[in-house]
Amino acid sequence: MSTSVAIVTGASRGIGQEIALTLAAQGVQVAINYARSAAAAQALVEKIQAQGGVAMAVQADVSKTDEVDALVKTVTEAWGRVDILVNNAGITRDTLLLRMSLEDWQAVIDLNLTGVFLCTKAISRIMLKQRSGRIINIASVSGLMGNPGQANYSAAKAGVIGFTKTVAKEFASRGVTVNAVAPGFIATEMTQDLDAAEILKYIPLGRFGQPAEVAGMVRFLALDPAAAYITGQVLNVDGGMVMA
Repeated sequence: MSTSVAIVTGASRGIGQEIALTLAAQGVQVAINYARSAAAAQALVEKIQAQGGVAMAVQADVSKTDEVDALVKTVTEAWGRVDILVNNAGITRDTLLLRMSLEDWQAVIDLNLTGVFLCTKAISRIMLKQRSGRIINIASVSGLMGNPGQANYSAAKAGVIGFTKTVAKEFASRGVTVNAVAPGFIATEMTQDLDAAEILKYIPLGRFGQPAEVAGMVRFLALDPAAAYITGQVLNVDGGMVMA
């Protein structure tokens, strides 16, 4: 069993929660980052502990430099290292471009893109000094194909993909891999109000994905020895929506 340390941002619910559970089940010590959902984060810690795992909840708004630095400090002081970073935290503020306010634009860019930059930068010295580490950024098919009503979200996730490829090149010589996972439509709170019948027309496998299917890809990239030679890649978990 692994004794690695992971930080999973936005881990109190949805895909992030499933990623945290999956890593913890493999023996990883998991820092569950949350912004506002303290009760949900603590409930997840208790669930992991009940299953014999090790976890702690750490509050931080990942769009703020000082809070990200405090998050990383808390984890390293407790557990001494960071082996895995999963940049999962994200929000949506969907509306057509003509109606999109600067605030709607900026809020999504700040959390979904700048947050990835800040978290990656904060752990970079640790991983580069260790000469090992795996960074997995949660992107989206929206960042590959665009999606009406999501100019802000699509731009942020496309930015995450470009960021992933650049940092992969910068960190490769120190044994740190950086990859992106691009989920399609996954059955979470974020997608529960969508018109499923219309969306399914564009998904060859004919169904929404499950959080566990995204978490399985993250587990592979984070822990599997067979993933050691994979870096700078975007791996779609989308039922075949985007094929390139």
